[in-house]
Amino acid sequence: MLQSIRSLLKKVDLVLLTLCVGATCYGILLIASATHYTGDLHNVIVQAAAMVIGLVLYFIFSIIDIEYYFEKWWLFFAFDIGLILLLKTPWGVGKSGNLSWLDIPFFPMMLQPAEIVKLPFTILLAKQMAWFRENRQMRGLDSLFWPAAHAGFMFIFIYVISSDAGSAMVYLVIYAGMAFAAGLPWYWFAAGFGSVGLGVLLLVIYDKVPSHMMKRFLVLFDHSYEPRGVGWQQTRGLMALGSGGVFGQGLFQGIQTQSSLKEALPERETDFIFCVAGEELGMVGCMAIIIIEALIIYRCFQTARVAKTTMGSYICVGLASMLMIQTIENIGMCLFVMPVIGLTLPFFSSGGSSIVTMFAAMGVISGVRKRMLPEWLRHG
Repeated sequence: MLQSIRSLLKKVDLVLLTLCVGATCYGILLIASATHYTGDLHNVIVQAAAMVIGLVLYFIFSIIDIEYYFEKWWLFFAFDIGLILLLKTPWGVGKSGNLSWLDIPFFPMMLQPAEIVKLPFTILLAKQMAWFRENRQMRGLDSLFWPAAHAGFMFIFIYVISSDAGSAMVYLVIYAGMAFAAGLPWYWFAAGFGSVGLGVLLLVIYDKVPSHMMKRFLVLFDHSYEPRGVGWQQTRGLMALGSGGVFGQGLFQGIQTQSSLKEALPERETDFIFCVAGEELGMVGCMAIIIIEALIIYRCFQTARVAKTTMGSYICVGLASMLMIQTIENIGMCLFVMPVIGLTLPFFSSGGSSIVTMFAAMGVISGVRKRMLPEWLRHG
């Protein structure tokens, strides 16, 4: 039995696994504190169960060659579309104006399709871009158009179905990270960013931006703008962070975190879990989160450098880009320098779908690392 466990552990990236488990356990502790005032352990139990499921998927994806199974790419693309479309069935559940969750009868937790689909989307896009990199050197217009069309389609599709612009945006960032790694000429990036900037400007000029979105950006430049309206969440979050000082008020002792008043810290176990760490564990607790996230992201990029195949390398870059944008946006949102768009903090925020997907994604990266080229061949 012991020999089998040792043999299994040799097939996975133990460094990455340790970082992911450590981050999730830290997150579960913060969630337990954030929900302590309710007397309900539901979120803690779901998060722990999701980690167990995620660990199983981590080992599975570490062992199998994901590139082989994605030869039938159309099946996975159909899966992506079908899962998102389920939001339009009676199982679809809305929250804060977004139709982002599935409440399937007899299933123990709600699912968030946009979270789950990130992984197959990233692998499919990596397969697509690897083909263009190896056959066209990313120089022709089709090398730009088809991967960009794939990412653009998913962005529009998810936004139209769910109205969740935050989750949809992550798909574009995954594409941008891969395109950069693939060596897409800089002028295409300049043209892309310029076009997006011009498009946003025209939408603002002609008053086509939804008012709630516009307000989320306006409040970043004027924190006194609607302090009890659109600026309420971030104002309370910033107060929680500031009140923690260097070492915090103590776990399970934060004034806002442990308050049952509706005026206290909102969405404390999900979007504002970083503020819980700041209030109760102080700057030390927040820095621990940032360091752990940074190490996980670094490990992903490091694996991209030693990957055996182009596709494997792009998968790692795409998933690292996903982790980066979610971490930067979530922490920036808590610091009142980024808009509130509902992106969770990877491995820390409460959410079964997110945890399972993150562990599965890291399992794919672990598999890429275990199938890397030998040292002598990489540097020979």
